[in-house]
Amino acid sequence: MNKLFYPAVFHKAEEGGFWISFPDFPECLTEGDDMQEAYEMAVEALGLVLTGRAEEKEEIPKPTEVDQITVDNGVLVIVEFDMMEYQRKHNSRAVKKTLSIPEWLNDAAIKAGVNFSQVLQEALMEKVK
Repeated sequence: MNKLFYPAVFHKAEEGGFWISFPDFPECLTEGDDMQEAYEMAVEALGLVLTGRAEEKEEIPKPTEVDQITVDNGVLVIVEFDMMEYQRKHNSRAVKKTLSIPEWLNDAAIKAGVNFSQVLQEALMEKVK
C-alpha cells in the first residue's frame, strides 16, 4: 500500500479557487486558492484520512472506479498518495533499536568509520520498497 490513487471532485468555489471532495471519504473535504494549491491540499487531506483510518484500524476502501462516479458540478481528478513519502514527511521521529551483530563485524565497521544508524536506515529503506 505505498502508492494509492483516489478520485476527487474539484468544485469551483464562488469566491475563487476550488473546494475538493472525495467520493470514497465523505468526511474528507479541503480547498485551495488555485489548482496547484487545491491539488496539494487534496493530497494532504487524503493523507490525513488514510493514516487516521489506518491508526484506528478502520477499513480503507478501494477507490471507486471513475466510470461509477457522476460529477454534476465539478471536475473529476485522480489524486495520487504515496504512503511512504507521507510517513517520511510527517513521522520522522527517531526510534532507538537494540540489535546484535558479530563482534568481528562490529570491530571492522568501527575501524572503517561506518555510521551504523545510516547503514541500517539505508538497508531498511531498500528492504521495504
